[in-house]
Amino acid sequence: MSYKDDLKKWVLQAVEANGGTANLVEVAKHVWAHHENDLRAHGDGFYTWQYDMRWAAQDLRDDGIFVAADQAPRGIWQKRAMAA
Repeated sequence: MSYKDDLKKWVLQAVEANGGTANLVEVAKHVWAHHENDLRAHGDGFYTWQYDMRWAAQDLRDDGIFVAADQAPRGIWQKRAMAA
């Protein structure tokens, strides 16, 4: 799995762990707490992961997994409710 795919997975896990809604700091804390060693192993990614996770969240929005930015409170990443 690529670094980009890892970050998308980790951002999604962080939002889910926070009840489906989280802000940037909550996501960063969760990712760091659960994937510090993985981040350190990603070479240059270690220095850019907090920037890169914003793009991962945008990808999750583009994929329809997260609510669009204009439909969620400012600064909040929110998982879209999936139809059963």
